[in-house]
Amino acid sequence: MLDPSEHWRQQKSIWTEARCRESAYLTDMGISMRRTQSPIDLRALQAFVAVCETGSMTAAAKRLGISQSAVSQAIATLERDQATDLFDRESRPPRPNLAGRTLFELAGPLLEHAHMVSTRIGDASASGTLPVRLGCVDSFAATVGPELIRALSGSTRHIALWSGLTPGLSQQIHDREVDVVVCTQTVLHDSRIVEMPVFSEAFVAVVSRRWLDEQKSRDIDWRTLAAELPLIRYTARSVIGQQVERLARHLGIESPRRFEFDATDPLLSLVTARLGFGISTPLCLWQARQYLDDIAVLPLPAGRLSRRDFFLLHRQGEWDTLVGEIATLTRRVIDHVIRPALTHALPQLPEDAIT
Repeated sequence: MLDPSEHWRQQKSIWTEARCRESAYLTDMGISMRRTQSPIDLRALQAFVAVCETGSMTAAAKRLGISQSAVSQAIATLERDQATDLFDRESRPPRPNLAGRTLFELAGPLLEHAHMVSTRIGDASASGTLPVRLGCVDSFAATVGPELIRALSGSTRHIALWSGLTPGLSQQIHDREVDVVVCTQTVLHDSRIVEMPVFSEAFVAVVSRRWLDEQKSRDIDWRTLAAELPLIRYTARSVIGQQVERLARHLGIESPRRFEFDATDPLLSLVTARLGFGISTPLCLWQARQYLDDIAVLPLPAGRLSRRDFFLLHRQGEWDTLVGEIATLTRRVIDHVIRPALTHALPQLPEDAIT
């Protein structure tokens, strides 16, 4: 058995000789080694990452369940395809050089994405159909989402449901991390993404029912709330927070920024405690429906800024039939489940609160 240091010297010599022969051949052919790079070989990349993480080709081969020579060949292939050395051949054991460290930093997400692609192909093969990744804003996912999934569960279609904020969801469909998105504002300028309007809901002022009952002899409207109570806001990093802020400025509501929340539940908890009033939407109120007995709503002036629109986004030519089915089911859930329940709990809700 060779001494480890002697083995490394031989390995280094073989590597160097191979690179020199390749360089001389390409030079004779008038080809620059750094002119072009080939696409990354994922198996070679996996071997490269294993070497970087374990510190040796022997350990990398043991982790991957292959021979050490296979690891060496994979690294050589990767360096040839990328037309650059990836390891410092003067160090022992080999350490990644600047190009190698750069590749190592980028390799993780690439291998994870490849694993995800493989998993989705396996899922499609096992189920006979491709799973659909549906991304929804939180208020939709928590209200319409369960009924939508229940309605689709009888089909052979497999649905994976994500929730999040509109900007993140829009970016996810752009990056193909989701297939269909339900969001409240279109923020992408991508001609490949189709927008389908689904429904619209009105912003309403929300106040404590006990506070309103105490004003029996007074005619109360949203102006009274704005004059006497602070506005409890959604955070400006959310789309609904930005929309409410634009509407408040349009209506001349100049309330100091004291309370801001990412979700409707904590916002309504302060409203019911009579610490201020809020501006929200029917769907958000239904999402936090445990507070409905303790709140009242007052209409706000009609106008373009006074409504929140929902859209279905999907790539052109992809999932067309399913998107139409989702739109139909969504409207059915709103008409037959959510709107009647909200009307019963909040009789002051305007007739056009959800259209």
